[in-house]
Amino acid sequence: MAFLGLGKQSKTVGLDIGSGLIKLAVIDHSAGRPVLTQVSVTPVLADAIVEGEIMDPGVVADAIRGLFVSAGVKQKKVAVAVGGRDVIVKKIQVDRMSEADAFDVVRWEAQQYVPFDIEGVELDFQVLDPDGEGLQMDVLLVAAKRELVETKMALLGDAGLDAQVVDVDAFALHNAFELNYPAAMRGVAALINIGHEVTNVNVVQDGVPLLTRDLSIGTRKFREDLQRERGLSSEAADGLLQGYERSPDLDPYVQNRGEEIAVGVERAAAFLQTASRDSATIARVFCCGGGARIPGLTDVMSRRLRMPVEVANPIQALEVKNGAFGPLSVDEVAPLLMQVVGLALRRA
Repeated sequence: MAFLGLGKQSKTVGLDIGSGLIKLAVIDHSAGRPVLTQVSVTPVLADAIVEGEIMDPGVVADAIRGLFVSAGVKQKKVAVAVGGRDVIVKKIQVDRMSEADAFDVVRWEAQQYVPFDIEGVELDFQVLDPDGEGLQMDVLLVAAKRELVETKMALLGDAGLDAQVVDVDAFALHNAFELNYPAAMRGVAALINIGHEVTNVNVVQDGVPLLTRDLSIGTRKFREDLQRERGLSSEAADGLLQGYERSPDLDPYVQNRGEEIAVGVERAAAFLQTASRDSATIARVFCCGGGARIPGLTDVMSRRLRMPVEVANPIQALEVKNGAFGPLSVDEVAPLLMQVVGLALRRA
């Protein structure tokens, strides 16, 4: 699902503008199957983006331009995403009708669920059971404040780019997740994206994004814990968080923050059981994002949730061209790429 569509082009450039890192991925569709041909990453100055809000557009635009130059990517049409509290995703039911006739009805129904002025939002929807025979049909509704979309497009304009598709964070994550974990599209699964400042909890039921929740916990909180309580420098703290071994200095904070994230998943599961007609429960849990690599974090979450928690690989089932990662370490970078790969997979 996207607010703007893609034309028929052989390559799609996904651009994920995060609070800590900006990621770029290029996928070539010309062979009839997606092939990841390039990945590039650049840091963004601290506090230039705070909880998804762009505080210094000039600095961020400069970082994006520099990323494209260093990667040698000349294509200016990109796929980007919006997310956060100004985006609403909701599954609703309306009387069965053709999709062409549904827009006005869905827009009217949306006023009951969207806590913004309906005239100030970009609205899209998808009928989930178009071949159903019941009197009502399930519709996945998405609404984003128009200002949020316009701000993202203005930023890209400053960077010399054009948004050819504007997606939603949760849908971009789902797009890559579905490709790599088709078995998780049966039943209920949770995909937890642990970013720099925010953790997204996304619940998928039978391949349909059911709900998404944002938690104000990210790798930045882990680093600040270590700096404040252990007196570590930012570099030393990042070294522990990005390492491969557990550490007595790190374990207490992983325990505390991991429990917080797990509680967020439990609350999403409780809401799901309350709202779902078939009392669906989460059966599988996956993690992605920079925080997924923190030593011991998945173990803490697994104990709390009483089920395995797996680090999701966004290129597990994706063909990757030799040299696509350049000097980057695939093992270190791959967990960061779920959203940007999902964006680059977008093609009409």
